[in-house]
Amino acid sequence: MRPLALVRFLLVAVLFLELVLRARTEAPFLTVGLVWAAVFAGVAALVISLVAGLLPGRARDAVVGLALAFLTLLFMSQLIYYDIFGTFYTVFSATNAGQVAEFAADIAGKVGENVWWLLALSVPLVIFLASRWRAGARPRASWRQQAVTVGLLALAVGVALAGINLGDRGQNSAYDMYYRDQHPVTAVNRLGLVTTMRVDLQRNLLGLGGEEPPPAAVAPPRHTPDGAGTEQPSAEGARQTAGGRAEPTREAVVEHNVLDIDLERLAAEEDDEELRALHEYFAAREPTAQNEHTGRFEGYNLVFVTAEGFSHLAVDPEVTPTLHKLTQEGFRFTDFYTPLWGVSTSDGEYVATTGLIPKSGVWSMYQSGDNAMPFAMGNQLGRLGYATFAYHNHTYDYYRRDVSHPNLGYDYKGLGSGLDVTPTWPESDVEMIELTAAEVLEQEPFHAYYMTVSGHLQYNFGGNFIAAKNRELVEDLPYSEAGRAYLATQIELDRALELLLEELEEAGVADRTLIVLSSDHYPYGLTRGQIEELAGQEVDDVELYRNGLVVHAEGMEPETVDEPVSSMDIIPTVSNLMGLEFDSRLLMGRDVFSDAEPLVIFSDRSFLTDKGRYDAVAQEFTPAEGVEVPEGYRQAVSDEVDRRFYYSAMVLDRDYYGVIVDR
Repeated sequence: MRPLALVRFLLVAVLFLELVLRARTEAPFLTVGLVWAAVFAGVAALVISLVAGLLPGRARDAVVGLALAFLTLLFMSQLIYYDIFGTFYTVFSATNAGQVAEFAADIAGKVGENVWWLLALSVPLVIFLASRWRAGARPRASWRQQAVTVGLLALAVGVALAGINLGDRGQNSAYDMYYRDQHPVTAVNRLGLVTTMRVDLQRNLLGLGGEEPPPAAVAPPRHTPDGAGTEQPSAEGARQTAGGRAEPTREAVVEHNVLDIDLERLAAEEDDEELRALHEYFAAREPTAQNEHTGRFEGYNLVFVTAEGFSHLAVDPEVTPTLHKLTQEGFRFTDFYTPLWGVSTSDGEYVATTGLIPKSGVWSMYQSGDNAMPFAMGNQLGRLGYATFAYHNHTYDYYRRDVSHPNLGYDYKGLGSGLDVTPTWPESDVEMIELTAAEVLEQEPFHAYYMTVSGHLQYNFGGNFIAAKNRELVEDLPYSEAGRAYLATQIELDRALELLLEELEEAGVADRTLIVLSSDHYPYGLTRGQIEELAGQEVDDVELYRNGLVVHAEGMEPETVDEPVSSMDIIPTVSNLMGLEFDSRLLMGRDVFSDAEPLVIFSDRSFLTDKGRYDAVAQEFTPAEGVEVPEGYRQAVSDEVDRRFYYSAMVLDRDYYGVIVDR
């Protein structure tokens, strides 16, 4: 191939790979992202051709062949990863890919399901190898030819950067994905996979680029630094004194959930720009007031469960009676969501246990292992003398929980390190409770945290041990095999909770133990059609993340919470219910029983409030029925969403809690 012919071939090859991957995902196909994918495909083609042109004959063919083979494997692996997890892996995840071997059977199954897509991705490599099999050797490219390639490369890069910088700079634009934080699926749709991975490599390995600070919040703080609260005139106006003189009445002092941290003073004294920005942001946030639910379960034991793949769709009075009891006889959350984040299980667990948004591109839970995490329930309750335990019935160091969970304040045990569950795939939640209940109940007060695994994909009766174990219990249900297999895995969770309640009752502590349960993510091992089958209706892109939340104590009066709630709200809500000392300004969620406005944030920066929903990809806001939305409301909320993403990442990167809160 002559140099320019090689460039043309490589351009078509890379663009073909991008188009195949785009067709396989659920993201919009015909967008401006196609243009940038094509331009950056040209950049990749020119770079490969330029490097190959430095070598003669067969060596040049080898370089091109290796580059195509690398790209083919990259696209194939991302396609399979997306089909399993609903997102694309990052460079950080790729460097920890050794753990993927534990899912070899699941991967093999997905390869079989996607064999035609994978064959399509191999076409450019096969064509190149076939065309070069009998071709004679050619000399290396001339300096003139290389100069032309360099010129074209400079032109392509210039066109790409000029177009991105002169175009839309809003949320989820190509500019946003290129220069600021990335949402993997949106970034691939806006820039193409090759450029998304290159930018991710630049940020995570070279420390270059990254998210720009969002606009500063303008709302001034309306609280006292010591959290004592403020006195406000009564809405009833003034009262008359005995002498007839009008005297303004005063409401009771409002107490806020804050710590004695003078963030305004810290900001004024700070020389580090990033730390000063952090102080200023959190100082400007309004803390949540204590309320009638504050301390309702003070002194209670706490069992906190992050349930793998749990969904409200699995709650049924006949199939899963314990889950039904817990969701109906405690707080009833009718509008609860568990968004899917970039690292699926690990990020979902991070949100539920920290009240922070995960940082894109890394394992935030693992990265927090060296940070102060004072608001994690293990640390909060451990300071009060609780015995604190954490258990996971799969490999103990998966996602490096052996680093993160002790740092959250737990005596941590998992398969291979203190928890001797039978190593099936997946392992049994029932067996985990059987093996740990006695240790947990040995002393009071106690706090046990469980990360379950029985609900893990794939949902079939061939390779899923738990689904096969409970197969007879779902045989007569009117669903597909995948739907029945999924419910079979949730029956295992239900029976584990049944056993837990029995153990609590037998130990005489059921009436003073609070149980909290949420999911790490919705069951993305099911297709949209299979989820709709279980739901009995169509499910849109927001309803997909609707889920169930358990906050239950034996004997409590059931209470309904109708406004939007997400897993990010768990830590501040439970902290308030248990009467703990925490700083509500420093968490990205909210106490749902406070007067703070509800805000559910999704990984692509879409959001849901009591006033409507915003699709950040389509850039469309849909008001809630019968609600009048103030002018500028959508933009104001989007700005706050940007701030919460940015400052959550900064809390992680700068160990911010370690800076301001005594470890």
